[in-house]
Amino acid sequence: MKPRQKPARPEFSSGPCVKRPGWTAESLAAALVGRSHRSGGSVARIAEVIQRSRNLLGMPDDYRLAVVPASDTGAFEMALWSLLGPRGVDVLAWESFGSGWWTDVESQLALPDRRVLRADYGALPNLGDVDFERDVIFPWNGTTSGVRVPDGDWIAGNRTGLTLCDATSAVFAMDIDWPKLDVVTWSWQKALGGEAGHGMLALSPRAVERLESHEPRYPLPKIFRLTKKGKLAEGPFRGETINTPSMLCVEDALDGLLWAESVGGLRELIARSERNLEAISAWEDSCPWARFLARDPAARSSTSICLAFAGDAATQRDETSQRHLAVELVDALDREGVAHDIGAYRDAPPGLRIWGGSTVDTEDIEALLPWLEWAYAEADKR
Repeated sequence: MKPRQKPARPEFSSGPCVKRPGWTAESLAAALVGRSHRSGGSVARIAEVIQRSRNLLGMPDDYRLAVVPASDTGAFEMALWSLLGPRGVDVLAWESFGSGWWTDVESQLALPDRRVLRADYGALPNLGDVDFERDVIFPWNGTTSGVRVPDGDWIAGNRTGLTLCDATSAVFAMDIDWPKLDVVTWSWQKALGGEAGHGMLALSPRAVERLESHEPRYPLPKIFRLTKKGKLAEGPFRGETINTPSMLCVEDALDGLLWAESVGGLRELIARSERNLEAISAWEDSCPWARFLARDPAARSSTSICLAFAGDAATQRDETSQRHLAVELVDALDREGVAHDIGAYRDAPPGLRIWGGSTVDTEDIEALLPWLEWAYAEADKR
């Protein structure tokens, strides 16, 4: 039978992600629209986003943080183009975004000493094969595969290369081992449900040292330039952005940070996300037609929770049929106003992807699960 209770908030997209509970457009009423982003008030607002982000995440005091253009992609591209070259590079690719960074290293930057460590969707590469005398590129959480690194213990503390981490679907929902990371990037539209278009770039002292000692062999676009006369350009790390940000987006980012502080800070944000994973785990244990794409429980994402088909749904259907089944489920749930945008990523195996980050209430996850059963039963009748 069709369930009666629906999630109060059916937004389970993996990006842009659902706003914080209780959000309304009135939350942006104080935004400094129509003002120069270089005015004192605007710079102070941007600087507040930087400082509150640092505090909330427990970032080391000697790390630098800036708001940069073009979301997480822009932040990570800025790091790749500015920092790579002096050493060989290892790239970890177990889903589409890691594979994208490998394309940059191989085809765009064309670095001569490069190596990719691959794994199929649902698994991690052998982390023991990473060489930390080289620069190492990896996502903390595979947004399109639902596979995360279990911790930072595999990263050498005495490394001589830099570690560059795309953490956009991990920050504010997972423990990030800051001393093991030299570059960390994320975007506002992921874990705290902010508006899109802006990225955050965190640099360790070792990354700053590399910036000031290494000159890329190619010209850098203006929006990638982090140094001036061989020294770190201090402006972006004080709120003086490289290009013009949306002050509406700045206000929204600030709103999300204030909410996070009000509910208990980083510990509670992580706990909220883990409770969402636990709710789906309890359901998956007894579900005959769905399984986690990530087979290893220690590597299962609590944010981008990816499900593949199991049982008859897998053994009696080829991949094309499974993709058709996934589309039926996604469309049915969308029409009912139960869940929006929960299809698997286009390059991933067929299935579902449910965002379980910190802004998602576990009650909504629990209300969604019977609807998954209903949608599958309806599709199975046909």
